[in-house]
Amino acid sequence: MVNMKIAIILGTRPEIIKMAPVIDEIRKRGMEFSLIHTGQHYDHEMSDQFFIDLELPAPHHNIGVGSGSHGAMTAEMLRGLEEVLLREEPDIVMVQGDTNAVLAGALAAVKLHIPVGHVEAGLRSFDRTMPEEINRMVADVCSKLYYVPTEESAINLLMEGVDPEMILVTGNTVVDACLRNIEIASRKSDILSEFSEDDRIVALTLHRAENVDNPERLGSIIDAILELEEFRIVFPVHPRTRKNLERFGLYRMLQDAAHVTLMKPMGYLDFLLLLSNSFIVLTDSGGLQEEAITFNVPCLTLRYNTERPETVEAGGNILVGADREMITGTARRLLEDPDFRRRMMEAENPYGDGHASERIIEETLRLHREGKLAMEAPEEVISIPSRRLIHVDEDITVLDLAEREDAAVRMVYSGGEILFPAPDLNLKGMDVLIESGSRRN
Repeated sequence: MVNMKIAIILGTRPEIIKMAPVIDEIRKRGMEFSLIHTGQHYDHEMSDQFFIDLELPAPHHNIGVGSGSHGAMTAEMLRGLEEVLLREEPDIVMVQGDTNAVLAGALAAVKLHIPVGHVEAGLRSFDRTMPEEINRMVADVCSKLYYVPTEESAINLLMEGVDPEMILVTGNTVVDACLRNIEIASRKSDILSEFSEDDRIVALTLHRAENVDNPERLGSIIDAILELEEFRIVFPVHPRTRKNLERFGLYRMLQDAAHVTLMKPMGYLDFLLLLSNSFIVLTDSGGLQEEAITFNVPCLTLRYNTERPETVEAGGNILVGADREMITGTARRLLEDPDFRRRMMEAENPYGDGHASERIIEETLRLHREGKLAMEAPEEVISIPSRRLIHVDEDITVLDLAEREDAAVRMVYSGGEILFPAPDLNLKGMDVLIESGSRRN
């Protein structure tokens, strides 16, 4: 057994899904770990049964916060997590994503001087009206290790002053999770039996406040759905979304549409299998943008910004907002233009090869062995770092330059583009920001 203890804090289904392969990797290596569930999703479907469905061990602790306002939930989680972490005394706390559980877990751990590892760190929508944006930013401020899905996320952190040595480009565990869980779904789900092989399935999810609380946006999206009669629209309706659809007089219109199949919120395994067999996915979810490109399903995102820009740049995702014409026009182009659909389906997955979890655990163990996860109070005066921008005219790597200059390479600029300073990156012809002097993270 490896002499290291990891505490994993989870609160919602997306966190459980994306951390499942990390938990698998920890168990495979025989490491000690503690699984802490905040109870943010608090009913049986969202908690106990979900762990069973995904063939995961039951949590060692459940804080049981239930529902409530953002402030009340976060406060209750902080209180409960602090008590558990004081008892468990882990070497590192891992959190995933951008939920209130992530915010509370990162804060509780760092206040106890326990290093925090943030899985899926560095994502930014640059929209601070989103509670998720605040959660992920605060979690990153509290973190010691940053497991980022892509170099673009890594650069976001560099721009915020994070030490490159603590930024680990691992890929996204969503790929690991999709590959892991589609096998389970294929064994356990019979959702596809409800549809014809001739159905061009459009999986639709809609839950964000900016869409479902806004009658103009929601009406425009529903108008587009009603117009797309050439597709089979499968819509698992979130309770809050249904409430607003009824409030705005839209639910009955969907019920009366022959091409729309309204369903209660679907189990994860059922939805995963449905998604993987869909013609298109229409969603305002962040995680589904990742899952869609992993399964080579064209994604139309019902938002005007995204913290997953890599999917857009790769060509597998298009932001259509709440614009009826944009939604219908893009969906129909996918139907009528096979080359357009093929290009979206063949978009390169920016989130890696399905081995992110292995990299996360391997790199964590390496840094632990090297003593770089320590959070002790300083025993000497912390000097203000000195920074210089230099131009490199020779063949030299980031690692070799850092050793020669006795300094850290913080940023690399090449032709106006910012590059992540990977240790083996050749710096010839580039401008480099180096930093010398003490710096604690």
